[in-house]
Amino acid sequence: MSSVLTRRSLAERFAAEFPTSKKLHDQAREVFPDGVTHDLRHLEPFPVYVDRAAGAYKWDVDGHRLIDYWSGHGALLLGHSHPAVVEAVQRQVARATHPGACHELEVEWGQWVRRLVPSVERVRFTSSGTEATLMALRLARLFTGRPRFLKFAGHFHGWHDFVLPATDPPYEAAVPGVLGEVQRDTVVVPPNDPDAVERALAQDASIGCVILEPTGGHWGQVPIRGPFLHALRAITRRHNRLLIFDEVISGFRVAPGGAQGHYGVTPDLTTLAKVLAGGLPGGAVAGRADVLAAIEFRAGKGKMKHPGTFNANPLSAAAGVAALQEVASGEPCRRANASAKDLRQRLNALFEERGIRWAAYGDFSAIRLLPDYDGPRLREDTVPYDGDLRRLSTAPDPRLRSAFRQAMLLHGVDLPGLSGMTTAAHTEADVAETVRAVAGTLELLHAEGLV
Repeated sequence: MSSVLTRRSLAERFAAEFPTSKKLHDQAREVFPDGVTHDLRHLEPFPVYVDRAAGAYKWDVDGHRLIDYWSGHGALLLGHSHPAVVEAVQRQVARATHPGACHELEVEWGQWVRRLVPSVERVRFTSSGTEATLMALRLARLFTGRPRFLKFAGHFHGWHDFVLPATDPPYEAAVPGVLGEVQRDTVVVPPNDPDAVERALAQDASIGCVILEPTGGHWGQVPIRGPFLHALRAITRRHNRLLIFDEVISGFRVAPGGAQGHYGVTPDLTTLAKVLAGGLPGGAVAGRADVLAAIEFRAGKGKMKHPGTFNANPLSAAAGVAALQEVASGEPCRRANASAKDLRQRLNALFEERGIRWAAYGDFSAIRLLPDYDGPRLREDTVPYDGDLRRLSTAPDPRLRSAFRQAMLLHGVDLPGLSGMTTAAHTEADVAETVRAVAGTLELLHAEGLV
């Protein structure tokens, strides 16, 4: 990658450095809306196209090696192309990719979930996290007989209609394409406010369950920790409502037993995906046997219908079993968490040394950057602005976010916006290189008048 920074604008440097990606994106725009297949991959003027990946690195189509903090949207705790996962999938693809039948690997996969996640009595596999939360809410309605559910502002549970309201600011806004009748069954309260939950459940008998990301919405943008989770468990039990932990991101990443294992809180249902399937598509709903019994064929009782062409696909099962065997030792979680902590601390030291009003924060393997931070110096265990939703969960300046990503890519780091995740494959050298990349990026942003 060129080390010579001329007087060209940031956008001009970016276009010159990644010409093949630009060419591919020009073609993609003729095929896909905005030229991308996932909202987060949208980048102005164009995204970088990746050719291959291994460990903590990706190589783009122009030959640049990039330190990766996308972590496969959170799915790759072990890093890219982990040898055990690659070998398992290669072995299975030659045997069968879709037998349209039960198979031994699905049983082993489910057994690993039960072994690692404390609350699990039964498991049902899906193809994604969105499908898992959709199923969990339907099971809750069937079990409780109550149509509504409670969620927290800023928490993301996939993109089906019921969970999209209040995912992003402004939280009270209607969601395009979601019927008002559907949105009215979604009750929203602020995170980290037990009294608000207590009031909502006491006042509305039609709420059957509470769902949340147990580490905080959008992978800890507004962090949630143990005391609130314990309070929430007590409140939901007192009001006889189901508690659903959406551990699509935190499951097997925070710790082998997820956030519930780390904090010692037992939900009624848990939704899983990402690390669950070792980087391949796959999700699950897991938890109490009496709640999941609604899926069973029972004489004289109504059954929740649940097909799904790729449920427990053997390739995903093979990858999932291989990944969870590695996760079970606890070492991958420990390494990823340690790298993220090291990176956060080094970045805060950089910001303080240079007098830059930014902050790095997060829990476990999360890294979040907060521009224009005007609070006290952060310690590792503190949350900026005392977790104020209005100050932490705001829509980022799209120009700053885009410029930051471009500049980081020019410095050899692929960070999704102003946040990211580490893997077990990231090293101390990767962390040091990333800090240098942030330092260089801030100089470029200063030249652009953005910091």
